[in-house]
Amino acid sequence: MSEGGFHVHGPHDHAVEHATQHVAQGNAGHESAGGLVNQIAIFTAIIATVGAIFSYLGGATQANAALYKNNAAIKKTEASNQWNYYQAKSTKQSLAEVSRDLSPADKQANYQAKMDRYDKEKKEIETEARKLEAQATEWDQRSEEQMHQHHRWAQATTALQVSIALAAMVLLTRKKWLEIAMFVIAALGLGVGVLAALHI
Repeated sequence: MSEGGFHVHGPHDHAVEHATQHVAQGNAGHESAGGLVNQIAIFTAIIATVGAIFSYLGGATQANAALYKNNAAIKKTEASNQWNYYQAKSTKQSLAEVSRDLSPADKQANYQAKMDRYDKEKKEIETEARKLEAQATEWDQRSEEQMHQHHRWAQATTALQVSIALAAMVLLTRKKWLEIAMFVIAALGLGVGVLAALHI
């Protein structure tokens, strides 16, 4: 630079400046790529952790659904047993009625008492059978709710797994549209997970 304040480039100065700029741009590109790698790595770790939690919850709800369905089957069997017992009492009541009608007058009161007792017992058995049927229906409903929630957890987990796969593709291709798709699908998976948590 001259004392007057202006600088005259030599022939090599321009080449040095150009090379310096190219190296600086290359380093910035590497830093940007390194930043992308770090962001994707952190993103993948977070999504994988959330996905593992969703997967566990999905497995738990599936186990609950099977347990509740089993409880429903037990209650249905108990209700069926009660109805069989009810039928047996009805048969005894019918036999007592026939016996009453065919017996002498002095023995009819005895058969009438049996008929009245069977009628009372039938009402108690019917009440218990209907109670067991209602419990079976409730267990079935709870099982269906758990299966619905299980499907939601499975959908959320699948979306997060797809997002993780896209993250690997982003690292390999550096395609912006893949990165956008990765975030969109991850958000979708998280949204479905929220629906599962809210039993929707």
